[in-house]
Amino acid sequence: MRHNKKFNHLSRTASHRAAMLANMATSLIMHKRITTTLAKAKALKKYVEPLITRSKDDTTNSRRVVFSYLQKKEAIKELFGTISEKVANRPGGYTRIIKLGTRKDDGAQMCFIELVDFDENMAKAPKKARTRRSRGAKKAAEEAPAAAPAEETAEPAAEAPAEEPKAE
Repeated sequence: MRHNKKFNHLSRTASHRAAMLANMATSLIMHKRITTTLAKAKALKKYVEPLITRSKDDTTNSRRVVFSYLQKKEAIKELFGTISEKVANRPGGYTRIIKLGTRKDDGAQMCFIELVDFDENMAKAPKKARTRRSRGAKKAAEEAPAAAPAEETAEPAAEAPAEEPKAE
């Protein structure tokens, strides 16, 4: 029974899993987006988000703690530099998992995991102010074009009464 066993072992030994997650976390920090399987992405999310939270306060102790997980100086510089500046006021949820479908070879569910603040395509742009349209506004819009042809027909009608007195 799997009572109270919360993390996925990914069919690996503890040392293999730790090394793989450290390498994936380093790649995510350096490239801001990586493609992987859904199970690995979910495990990576639980692994990397506490490290990003730790990077918010740039102290020697927090750098040492994160370095014990990642073991790459370049990743530490990137994490405590640009990433910590962008996520400074975010209370959590630093990564996003987007599913891509299944892999053709073995049918594994694929996805990409990315840092939320570094995706230009999904960045929140200011939305255009939109008016709310009701049924009455739709009828008014339909009547306005109908009123315009009536005005056009009014002009020839103005000429027509000039001809009518001749007929009398």
